[in-house]
Amino acid sequence: MTGFKTLDDLAAKTPAGAIVLVRADLNVPLDETGAVRDATRLERLLPSLKQLSQAGYRIGILSHFGRPKGQVVADMSLAPVAKALGVLLGQEVAFAANCIGEPAASALAALPEGGICVLENTRFHAGEEADDAEFSKALAASADAYVNDAFSAAHRAHASTHGITQHLPTYCGAAMQAELEALEAALGAPQRPLVAVVGGAKISTKLDLLGNLSAKVDVLVIGGGMANTFLAAQGHDVGKSLCENAMLDTAREIMAQAEAQGCRILLPSDAAVAPEFAAGQTPTIVSSESVPSDQMILDAGPDAVTEICSAFDSAATLIWNGPLGAFEIEPFDTATNKTAQHAAKLTQAGGLTSVAGGGDTVAALNHAGAGPNFTYVSTAGGAFLEWLEGKPLPGVTALKSN
Repeated sequence: MTGFKTLDDLAAKTPAGAIVLVRADLNVPLDETGAVRDATRLERLLPSLKQLSQAGYRIGILSHFGRPKGQVVADMSLAPVAKALGVLLGQEVAFAANCIGEPAASALAALPEGGICVLENTRFHAGEEADDAEFSKALAASADAYVNDAFSAAHRAHASTHGITQHLPTYCGAAMQAELEALEAALGAPQRPLVAVVGGAKISTKLDLLGNLSAKVDVLVIGGGMANTFLAAQGHDVGKSLCENAMLDTAREIMAQAEAQGCRILLPSDAAVAPEFAAGQTPTIVSSESVPSDQMILDAGPDAVTEICSAFDSAATLIWNGPLGAFEIEPFDTATNKTAQHAAKLTQAGGLTSVAGGGDTVAALNHAGAGPNFTYVSTAGGAFLEWLEGKPLPGVTALKSN
C-alpha cells in the first residue's frame, strides 16, 4: 500500500516487548446495563490486536467515547468496553484510569508480552480535541510505536489521531489498511465504468459530495428525497414530496456540471407514491413526470430499479451512499432492497467492485441482506463522507507524512 507503513513494517523494526499504542474506535453503543449493543467496530479491531499480541507487543488502546468535552464523565468511561473487548478476544484486557501520566505508564509497564490494556477516554482531556502539543506528547510518553486503526476518527485533527504522530513511529492498522485499500479501489484508481449511488433526504447536506462525484464518476444515480429536488429543477411537479425549493438552481448547476464532465445523472423515471409517509400505506406507481398533487414520492419505481440495475450491469466499480427511498417503512424499501441485492449478486459473481458507507447506508444495505456481499462496507460515517467529498483526512495525512 503506497505511502503507508503497515503492521508488517512495524514487526520488521520493533522488538517484542515494546509498548505499542493503538488508536481504535471504541465509541460503541451501550445499553442501560453497560453491555455493548453493536460490536461491529470492536470486531474490526480484532485482527490488529491479535497480530500485535501474538508478536509479543504490549498494547495500549486509545479511544474517545461520547462527548465529555474535556471533563471526566463517569457514564462515558471506557471500562465497560474494555470488558466487552476482552470477551471478544478471549483474553483478559486491563484498564487504566487515565490515558496519560502515571496511571497509563504503570498499567502499560505491568503488561506481559502480548498483554492488552484499554486507556481511559481521551476526551476526558480538553487537549484531545484541541490537538494540543503537550497532551499529544503526554499520550506518547510511555510508548515505543503508534498504530492508527480507526478510520472512523481519521477526519478529526485530534491529539490521538494527529498530534501523537509527531512523537512516535507511526503505522497503519489492519482495519485502516483494508479501508484505505477499498477506498483507493473505489475512487482513487477505479476500474471503469464507475457508478455512484447517492441517496438521502437533502441536497443541501451533500453539496460537496455531489460536486466531487459528478466530476469523477461515469454515472451518478440520485435517489431518496434529494431526487425530488432534481426532478422539480427539471420542471416536474413532485406533489407533496420532500423538496428543497431553495436548492433548485443548485440542482440545475450540478446537472450542468455533470454534463460538462461527461457524467450521466440517472434520476428515477417512475416512483412509488402515497398520501403520507406512514406505515400501512398502499403505494401507487406513477411516472416521475406525473406525480399527483396530493401524493408524495416515497420510493423509486420498478422502471427506475430496472434502469439502475442496468447501470450496475455495465459497471466495473460501484460506490454507494444513502438509500433510494424511505426504506425504514415497507414497502418503501423495495427499490433499495432490489438494487442492493443486484449489486451484491454482481459482486459475488466477480464482475463488480462495490464499496459503500456513510449515514443510513450500512443499515439500509443490511436491511436488504446485501451488505455482507459487497466488496467493502465502511462503518466510518463522517470520515467516509469527507473522503467521498474529496477532503483530506488529518488522521490519514498524518500516517502518510510520519
